Amino acid sequence: MNSEMIIRTASEADAPVLLEIYAPYVERTAITFEYEVPSVDEFASRIRNTLQKYPYLVAEKGGRILGYAYAGPFHDRPAYDWSVETSIYVDTFLKHMGIGRKLHDALEQALQEQGILNMNACIAYPSTEDEYLNKNSVEFHTHMGYRLVGEFYKCGYKFHRWYNMVWMEKLIGEHLTDQNPPKFG
Repeated sequence: MNSEMIIRTASEADAPVLLEIYAPYVERTAITFEYEVPSVDEFASRIRNTLQKYPYLVAEKGGRILGYAYAGPFHDRPAYDWSVETSIYVDTFLKHMGIGRKLHDALEQALQEQGILNMNACIAYPSTEDEYLNKNSVEFHTHMGYRLVGEFYKCGYKFHRWYNMVWMEKLIGEHLTDQNPPKFG
């Protein structure tokens, strides 16, 4: 059995395992503001739709998927084509083992190869940490080189509590006057 962690492109066939990783975030945290765990078919559709334009990566070790990361549109207007919103989810039993960093680094490299210039993260943020949400995601993104660019107050409601949301940004390419379009797909 291979003991090295590999990062590879996700496939729709990975949907059941990726959903197993995602479900606890929906059910027991305010990290995602999604209320209901999507179906396997819905999750497979999300993977398929993402891969039409952006990277969707999984971390795997010894045949076991440990986490995943993907990018999506920051906004749907053409002027935003060089910016993406990123997401990373790691098996809740495997946090703080470097998996998120490896996924992030691979995602950043793939986005740079596409000609993407800005990585943006929309992060649920507590006024006061509680059993559903802490500030670890902001700390992780800060460590990855992101900077805080904005905070929205009491905009997400989950578990009978109001949560803030922050945007963080990392510039990963040179912004030119004559910018080549990104390579999608």
